[in-house]
Amino acid sequence: MIYALTIFTAAFLLFQIQPLFGKFILPWFGGSTSVWTTCMLFFQVFLLAGYAYAHLSVRFLKVNAQLVLHGLLVMSAIGMLPVMPDAGWKPVSPDNPVWQVLLLLTAHLGLPCFVLASTSPLLQAWFSRVHAGAAPYRLYSLSNAGSLLALLSYPLLVEPMFTRAHQSIGWSAGFVLFILLTIGCGWGRWQVHSGAGDALPGDSGKEVSPPSARVRMLWVLLPAAAAVMLLAVTNQVCLDIAVVPFLWVVPLAIYLGSFVICFNHERWYFRPFWMIGLYVSSGLTAWLVLQEGGTSMGTQIGILGALLLCASMVCHGELYRLRPAPRYLTGFYLMLAAGGALGGLFVALIAPLVFNMFLELHLGIVMCLVLVLVILHHREVAFVKRRPDIFIRALAMVCLVGISVPLYVHAEQRLGGKLEVLRNFYGVLTIDEIDATRADEAPGESLQRAMLHGRITHGIQFMSDRYRRFPTTYYLEGSGIGRLLALKSDHGRRVAVVGLGIGTLAAYGRPGDLMRFYEINPAVTTAAREYFTYLEESQADIDIVPGDARLSLEREPPGHYDVIVLDAFNSDSPPVHLLTQEAFELYFKHLSPDGVIAVNITNKHLDMSRLLSQQAAEAGAHPVLLVNADEPPFISSWLLMSRDQRLMTHPHLQEITVRTGYRKDRVAGWTDDYSSLLQVLR
Repeated sequence: MIYALTIFTAAFLLFQIQPLFGKFILPWFGGSTSVWTTCMLFFQVFLLAGYAYAHLSVRFLKVNAQLVLHGLLVMSAIGMLPVMPDAGWKPVSPDNPVWQVLLLLTAHLGLPCFVLASTSPLLQAWFSRVHAGAAPYRLYSLSNAGSLLALLSYPLLVEPMFTRAHQSIGWSAGFVLFILLTIGCGWGRWQVHSGAGDALPGDSGKEVSPPSARVRMLWVLLPAAAAVMLLAVTNQVCLDIAVVPFLWVVPLAIYLGSFVICFNHERWYFRPFWMIGLYVSSGLTAWLVLQEGGTSMGTQIGILGALLLCASMVCHGELYRLRPAPRYLTGFYLMLAAGGALGGLFVALIAPLVFNMFLELHLGIVMCLVLVLVILHHREVAFVKRRPDIFIRALAMVCLVGISVPLYVHAEQRLGGKLEVLRNFYGVLTIDEIDATRADEAPGESLQRAMLHGRITHGIQFMSDRYRRFPTTYYLEGSGIGRLLALKSDHGRRVAVVGLGIGTLAAYGRPGDLMRFYEINPAVTTAAREYFTYLEESQADIDIVPGDARLSLEREPPGHYDVIVLDAFNSDSPPVHLLTQEAFELYFKHLSPDGVIAVNITNKHLDMSRLLSQQAAEAGAHPVLLVNADEPPFISSWLLMSRDQRLMTHPHLQEITVRTGYRKDRVAGWTDDYSSLLQVLR
């Protein structure tokens, strides 16, 4: 029981710290989904390091040396408590954020995560020697059950009920409990070693010859494919909805749940069912990506969740069938962790350098289907009790081709004919040009150039001399922000814009105005200057501040802005740290007494109006929701808030006002310590 409890506790703590620490540092790096991907890479690498330590320790050290070394490591980790990031690690520039995140995590979590990661394989090795002949693999299932419970409890119980500071203290107390349990396991191991009971692990009649090179390769490739699918699905979901712990947790819970099921007992993995499910869900995903976001949020999550579940079950189910005798246990776990780390390394570091767009989901599907073909040809893991016949193999090959071709066509369509495709830590930018000139217009009269972030249009400009100074998309003259900036002013205005896009709002600049844009993504700044002319031709003085807007505003003296525009959504996902109570306190600090905060809340999946109306109320401001419903296809929703109520009732704004004031049904306001995506889902 003490072995089981210690392994369970270690896994629970390891996977509780992931969303907790990710939530701490997410605001520092722009709220990008790549922050979570990088965090996952860190944990996978330290999982590999912990498994390598356990393998080498069991293989080369005597029992007393193992116990002393592990005891020293565990006790040393106490010095890093409580786990809370130092504000001195906040980035001062947006350059190389991946390495900044990795260094920050290593400095604050390195040793505790290393110790926790090594617990499961090390204690399973001890257990197999203390209880000769017992199968230790169910302890690995228990370990993943602890991880799964940690993940599910975080968004449902821990995050809503406790602040981040209280979560950190509670986690640190749990780590002290883990240390006591580990000491108990070590003491029991020492007693058995000192007596006559210590023995080489029994194999219960199983084959004990070393696993073949082909099997060892599958030990790496199967978990690598599952890890790629995990991160690719997480990126896809967060890109279109929001970068919040809840949407990190769901895919990871599916991934870990497959470990729990597969490693509990071989009977839970019924190969034909899960392989057919993989083909069906892969086909549906190929259809989904061709829709370019034209389906509902529920459909997207359902299809992608089913794909991840089937892929994880196939990879981990086959992995369990290839498990070795207990004497090779630590080496097996080491290869498993290496595969997971390679998958994370590919998605977090290699893919952004190699590909101009998100192709990880495409490649992950193809990799899983290819591995199925390998499995069907592998004698030791035949599809049925006898080797599969040529019909099954041919059918699998046809399915592979039938699914891969649409994915390839989609990638070609996304890349073909574009002026530029740029990818970095913050996502994928596409610069496209479309000639919509009608027959009755001069050549090139309606030539349009657009910037897209993922699937979402972040700006369109007509390139002809006649139309290129006109604001478009969410910033039309009849939109909420267009009407606000069109109001007359007795002096030069100071306007702060969080999120540059193509610089469309610069079209509203007048002589004497200052328009300061805050933009974290250097690729956006480069594209806005190189492919569009709004910034260059504006009559206002233009200033662009690189880095996260909130961190930049925190370092600046009060700006006395007349208007602060919040328009920094990455695709359809809102940067939560820019919408918290503390963030609005900062904005009002920089706002003049009669100034206005304008928030672009145009969103397919989320309704931010109630939440932001409440944030305005808590700041003593008056909210007005403006929707230009008569100007399709770019109907935009803007929520304006100001402490000057007279301005909010201006006739020019009232023409498109949908709601003034606050709705009666309150929602819990978002803070840096608390936010819940469930409150704002449509």
